[in-house]
Amino acid sequence: MPMKPGKLPNDALSKMLARLPGGDPRVIVGPGVGEDAAVIEWGDRLLVAKTDPITFASDLIGWYAVHVNANDIAAMGGEPRWFMATLLLPENLSEKDVSEIMDQIAEAARQLDVTVVGGHTEITLGLDRPIVVGCMLGETTRERLVTSAGASPGDTLILGGHAAIEGTALLAREAAEALLAAGVGADALAQARGLLLSPGISVVAAARAAVEAGGVTALHDPTEGGLATGIRELATASGVGMEVRGDDIAVLPVSATICDALSLDLLGVISSGALLVAARPEAAERIVSAIRGEGSVAHVIGVVTAPEDGLWLRRGRSRRRLPEFARDEVARFFEREEAGLP
Repeated sequence: MPMKPGKLPNDALSKMLARLPGGDPRVIVGPGVGEDAAVIEWGDRLLVAKTDPITFASDLIGWYAVHVNANDIAAMGGEPRWFMATLLLPENLSEKDVSEIMDQIAEAARQLDVTVVGGHTEITLGLDRPIVVGCMLGETTRERLVTSAGASPGDTLILGGHAAIEGTALLAREAAEALLAAGVGADALAQARGLLLSPGISVVAAARAAVEAGGVTALHDPTEGGLATGIRELATASGVGMEVRGDDIAVLPVSATICDALSLDLLGVISSGALLVAARPEAAERIVSAIRGEGSVAHVIGVVTAPEDGLWLRRGRSRRRLPEFARDEVARFFEREEAGLP
């Protein structure tokens, strides 16, 4: 059966990862569901490595690639340092178009004090849009290393940033006609497009602040599949349950407007710009304050529970299972659009 666009389902991914060879004792964190990056012992430091493609976006694609990969380094307690990119380009792109992508990569790298160290660029048959595959390398120490697997029952769950920031900006930039037809005004579209830059999709400063505050047990960067998928991945990596208070999840009104207009569930919309933090209860207030000190919003949104308790979403007095998304809601929308479905 053909697969749908988006991430592989966790059960299928787990089976495939189990077939990969391992054995190098220097690999501290290898491939696994919910882990943001690999970690390798490298002398007195730890090398943190991540690769991620940008496939949904065509606007600012080089800028996306740097920040999305840097986020995953930061979500391991690391500092992003070196970036490589593979640019796969359609035949109809001009030299000017390619230069713009390179300029986007350079600008984003300067913002994060990251050095671009190499990559590959080619014109590729069969593409209708450019694809950028980024690889970010960073470093950390054993004392600062945080994974997605460290949360324990009784920990507090914190959300830094807003849900669906990236998805909101992406839809405003790539699906403006559909949004205008659905009744979203031009002013709302302009505001949504600007979310990419302010508050932005980078969580590097927020993750650094959380780690330095102390008491963090796990970090995770929710991306494709949205906040609900990020929570599920964090729970899977740590082997725990979670109860999430939906009313405490920060959502910008323009994000709600755009998702409602396209009949998308906001919790399943790609969410770079948000950071999930599991922490010891006594450290929660300190961590929230530290993230806010970097100019981001931060709220306690739930509690880590025993694995047999499962994953729950509470809103007011109602309680239901945390929604599960087979693929990102943005991918579902674009697939629906391509098929001409309402």
